[in-house]
Amino acid sequence: MPYHALTRRSFIRSGLALGGALLGRRFLPFDQVAQAMQLELGGDIRHIHDPVIIKAGEQYVLFCTGPGIRIRTSPDLLNWDKPSPSKVFDQPPDWVREAIPNQGDMWAPDISYWNGKYHLYYAVSTFGSNRSVIGLATNPTLDSEDPAYAWTDEGLVIESTGASTYNCIDANFIVDADGNPWLAFGSFWTGIKMRRLDPATGKLSAEDTTLYSLAQRTENSGAVEAPFLIRHDDYYYLFVSFDFCCRGRESTYNVRVGRSASITGPYVDRDGVEMLQGGGTQITFPTDRWKGPGHNAILREPDADYIVYHAYDAQNTGIPTLHIDPLAWDADGWPAVVTTA
Repeated sequence: MPYHALTRRSFIRSGLALGGALLGRRFLPFDQVAQAMQLELGGDIRHIHDPVIIKAGEQYVLFCTGPGIRIRTSPDLLNWDKPSPSKVFDQPPDWVREAIPNQGDMWAPDISYWNGKYHLYYAVSTFGSNRSVIGLATNPTLDSEDPAYAWTDEGLVIESTGASTYNCIDANFIVDADGNPWLAFGSFWTGIKMRRLDPATGKLSAEDTTLYSLAQRTENSGAVEAPFLIRHDDYYYLFVSFDFCCRGRESTYNVRVGRSASITGPYVDRDGVEMLQGGGTQITFPTDRWKGPGHNAILREPDADYIVYHAYDAQNTGIPTLHIDPLAWDADGWPAVVTTA
């Protein structure tokens, strides 16, 4: 759904706030912010797949799928550069290469800061297989000029095998309202799963060993993946991607959302359909140029929320390209992507 728009600069000057859940944040009603436009990005934004962004100090740091997990940085969310070093790993850890011998890129990173350090969850697999692993790397800082900058391989978090009914890729970390850490993950098979984590290690909890199910589909070969969870007001919101990525101009990815009063579900869409029954309210849509807008993350700023995702450029050989759009919240507490494209 297109919106005619303010310029990015006038949008910032106006101080419009587009949603969120941090204490002290105040937001204008949805109908007063729907004129804002998507960010006009520049710099190194091509070949960005499965992006996630965090603000660290005075810069934004992006991680995405690629050899060793690619890194990009920006001072303003608009202009993106390749830093040095430009990836997390020079080569995958030994345990990864032993577990997944034919692996190529390292997939779908997720970044968070808690317990005094940055936690990067990532996946390694091969296309179409559920022999997959999710690993963890930590770093005390994301400033590569800081002498303390160093990624530590924390090893395996969770894995799936050919005997599993689920797939351990596309990890996403969240801390619930009670301070408990969780990891959501999943792709195809029986859909989106979640495990509680040990707050001391970032690995699986020994106290709660339940494998929770959050979303599942039967349509399109069960194509649901890439969970991302946030808390907004009284609800947890589960964003997922439906349909197919990685087909260039033919990609059909799109982002869906549901919500729940409990982090473990059940999640329902705007029409009341449970996400375990194929529900999910669509919030990203293809255009003539941008195909398959999906695999999103949510960036939460003090006065705004943004949805971060990739889309395939039909005017440029289907190259996956970074997109960052404002995320608005309506009076009923449902999100919508504010975009002119």
